[in-house]
Order: sequence, then C-alpha cells, then structure tokens
Amino acid sequence: MLSAGFEVPLVLTQPDRPAGRGLKLQASAVKQLAQEHGLALAQPRGLKLDGRWAEDAAAARQALQAARAQVMVVAAYGLILPAWVLQMPPWGCLNIHASLLPRWRGAAPIHRAVEAGDERSGVTIMQMAEGLDTGPMLLMETVQLAPEETTGTLHDRLADLGARMIVQALELAARGGLRPTPQPDEGVTYAHKIDKTEAPVNWTQPASVLERRIRALDPSPGATCRFGEEVVKVWKAQTITWPSSTRPPVGHPAAGTVLAVHPGGVEVACGQGVLRLIELQRPGARRHGAAAVAQSLGWVPGLRLD
Repeated sequence: MLSAGFEVPLVLTQPDRPAGRGLKLQASAVKQLAQEHGLALAQPRGLKLDGRWAEDAAAARQALQAARAQVMVVAAYGLILPAWVLQMPPWGCLNIHASLLPRWRGAAPIHRAVEAGDERSGVTIMQMAEGLDTGPMLLMETVQLAPEETTGTLHDRLADLGARMIVQALELAARGGLRPTPQPDEGVTYAHKIDKTEAPVNWTQPASVLERRIRALDPSPGATCRFGEEVVKVWKAQTITWPSSTRPPVGHPAAGTVLAVHPGGVEVACGQGVLRLIELQRPGARRHGAAAVAQSLGWVPGLRLD
C-alpha cells in the first residue's frame, strides 16, 4: 500500500510477544515496517470497550478517530473487530482472507485447505461484517495447489497475491468501482484454529490423511511422532503402496510398525496404507533425511512407534 502511494495514517498491530530461545519481547513485522516509515502506531490488547482491556480499546478508538481514515485494511490481525470499529471508516473494513469464500471461513484457512487436499485456494477481498467472515465479497483470485504444497509455501504465495489484490481493491474503491457480492449459502466450511494437540501422528489413520496433515502443519506447529521419551518432528512424507524392500505380509502389521529403513526413508504401517517418512528432526537438531535420523535412534523393521 505504501509503495502504491496510499497514505497510511495509523497502523494497529498485536502487542510485542516473547519469541526465540531467550523469550525476549519482539515486535511484529508490521510494527517494524510502521516504525521504519514513521507511521502512527497502536497496539491494543483488546478492542471491546466493555471488556478486560477497555482502557486499551478506548485509546485505540481515540487514535482511529484522529486518523480520519476512509477505509481500514485488515490482514490476519488476530483480534475480533467489534461493531464500533467496523462502522467507523466511511468505506468500512476490507479483509484480505486467504481462501475462496465461503469455503474456509475462520482462523486457519490455509492449514485446512492443505489438510483437506483441496486442489484450489486463493484470496478473497471482503467487506467485513459482524459475523465470522460472512461479509460480501469484493474481489477473488484462485491459485492451484501443488502436490507437495505446505502451509508455508501456500501462505507465501497467497501473501503476495493478497498484497497485489488489496492495492487493486483500494484503487477501485477510490473510483467507486467496487461491487460487493453476497457470499453463497452453499459450500460454507469453517477453518478452526490449529491446536498443538493435532501435532502427534495417529498411525491408525490412513496414510493419505497423515501425509496431508504433515504438510498442513509445516512450518508450525509441525507434526510429531514419539519414540520412547523422544518426540521427533516429521516434516516430509509420502504415501506408498507397499515398501519396495519387503513383501506384503499375510496380515496387515499393526499401525505404527516400522516396515523398512533404507536411504529413501523410513516406511511405517498406517491404519490404511504405508507412509514413507522422508525428513525428520530430533529435538535440538536440524532437519535431516529420515534414514539418518532413524539410524541414530536405532529404528529397525518391526519396531513400533507410539
């Protein structure tokens, strides 16, 4: 928006958070950019005027009123905008939402698209309303997901696309050219927030489901599997019909059984099918090929992973 020549009279971003090994307070990338350009900045902990952070909300309201902005642009802000915020700018609040609405309304649309095996995703510029991503659509563009798409790679692609689209939307708004379209009633799905309890690999599930979830949890929080007391991150895997180095037994091995360890990876029996682990990471170490990590842990065919 700055590069396109738009004036940004005020930036709202989340409060600084502890990060890194030292858990020192770190500013968001949005705050850092705002400071580089000398922009007015507010970091309220909440926006409800009658809530826990009412004092923060009142100060934010004063800052917004002083900014006298025509429109508010919202991108992954992380706080619910109450009605008083939505109604303040004359052109309303425009949200850069990383899905093809009404599919994947909610907090984690990129993760859930990858996890579900969607063939398409995209960005919707929408007019915000009080409901959860229910407002009318203004612009929409589609991208195809690659077979090995992760949340990280799709996030970066949609971030670039969303940046270009919001500039287009603002230019159209300035000329009175935005045409809101109500979201269809059919095809509504909700992208619930990712929880750390989703990280452990459940070997009883089909290999195809696990492969998608591993990609969906990359780069955060990362899928995990347990061997004894050690929790190993699983970063890359693929489904296979059966280990190339073994013959199918008469009965399907128990889920979580290591079937083969070879230079191409570690093959593990699942509830349905076989998952080949390709890239793993031990605590405190870097990502490595799964065979090398398995050898360091003593994994051999017949061993059962938790």
